[in-house]
Amino acid sequence: MFELSQLRCFTTVATELNFRRAAERLNMTQPPLSRQIQLLEHSLGVSLFNRSTRSVTLTAAGRAFFIEAQAVLEHAQNAASAALRIAQGDLGSVTIGFVASAVYDFLPHVVAQARSERPGINIALHEMNTVDQLEALRARRIDVGIVRAPMHQHGFNSECLVREPFVLALPSHHMLGQQTTLDISALDGQPFIMYAHAAWQPFNELLTGMFRSARVTPDYVQFLGSTLTILALVNAGMGLALVPRSASMVQFEGVRYRPIGLPSGIQSELHLVCRDDNDNPAVLLLRDAIRHAAGNAQPMD
Repeated sequence: MFELSQLRCFTTVATELNFRRAAERLNMTQPPLSRQIQLLEHSLGVSLFNRSTRSVTLTAAGRAFFIEAQAVLEHAQNAASAALRIAQGDLGSVTIGFVASAVYDFLPHVVAQARSERPGINIALHEMNTVDQLEALRARRIDVGIVRAPMHQHGFNSECLVREPFVLALPSHHMLGQQTTLDISALDGQPFIMYAHAAWQPFNELLTGMFRSARVTPDYVQFLGSTLTILALVNAGMGLALVPRSASMVQFEGVRYRPIGLPSGIQSELHLVCRDDNDNPAVLLLRDAIRHAAGNAQPMD
């Protein structure tokens, strides 16, 4: 079987139709060049050139082979370039899991900036809750997770990207909307729509724990797995809810958003999680781009 070096020798001679000039272009002497052409012809079982003392021309087989040889060399060069770019992180694919609430403000900005910084990286996005993302990371179905809770487990890297306060979402006609200041005590006995534990374990445990510590007992009327669904029920007048501030970008005619004083440390967070052993260069570079974009998207409170 022939080698790429023989194809380079052949295409150079086929271009120059002169062994001396071809040898000069290849920085070699004529005898080794002639030997490579002979080995190639022997491997193919055909003559590629008509040789005479005065001229060199391509045979019919040589003309056909010239077209294909050029394509092979171009493909080989492209393959080498692609391998180098992938190794450097300029090309590749990264699969990102994300919680739905990240799309209100954070994710569109971050993905747009990351794609601008790394246009050669194909980003595949998959919406899933925090629990499902952590399982997908373990199973290597996603490369990076944007989740609502850190992952403090061996073999995983977790870092906080964004911190933001919760705001109170309430029906526009609700009496609490008239108060100048609100704190957690105002929620005692109020109909309250809570994040479901199965889908939103971090928020559920954070908020229910906060209420227990403050000796505040809301009237839990629904447990749901989507911020958008929660806001739709607030819009229907079913109850109040605490949602990340970024969710206030979702506008319902019958929903008002109000700041509320909550105990220290009660805030919404987005974390970037990935496996320590993920050696995909594109993942490493995209993580840096996400960090940079997150810093520009929203300062931590």
